[in-house]
Amino acid sequence: MSRPEPTDPPALARRPLLQGCLSGGAALVGLGALSACGGPQTTPTVPAPGPLASLDQVPVGGTVVVTSPNGAPVALVRPNAGTVVAHSAVCTHQGCAVSGRGPTLSCPCHGSVFDAATGAVEQGPADRPLPAIPVQIQGQSVVVT
Repeated sequence: MSRPEPTDPPALARRPLLQGCLSGGAALVGLGALSACGGPQTTPTVPAPGPLASLDQVPVGGTVVVTSPNGAPVALVRPNAGTVVAHSAVCTHQGCAVSGRGPTLSCPCHGSVFDAATGAVEQGPADRPLPAIPVQIQGQSVVVT
């Protein structure tokens, strides 16, 4: 009886091997670049025009975070009885929700701190202020204009 001779698998030529490695490497670099596009610096959700809160929900000298009808978190600050200012309550570092503590808004994710009245960064890692949201007092309501 004769046995068939074992055959070696075909050898992979050097050129196709190098081309495959380079293509795979380029794909990984491309994925890394694309993932950076949706990275930490996020754009906050902008609230739709309309009522946000009743005036008595925002104490004079205080800060409160509310959710707009379309789901956008908004920080309302009332420096005096006749004024309310608003900023996005989404941290400009990585998009976490900030919370109000007296004159500041703090991000629990990485420790950024913002001035509640101006939205300015007081402590990083965030490097951009919280976007201002135009609001008015209309009767007993705080309204996005």
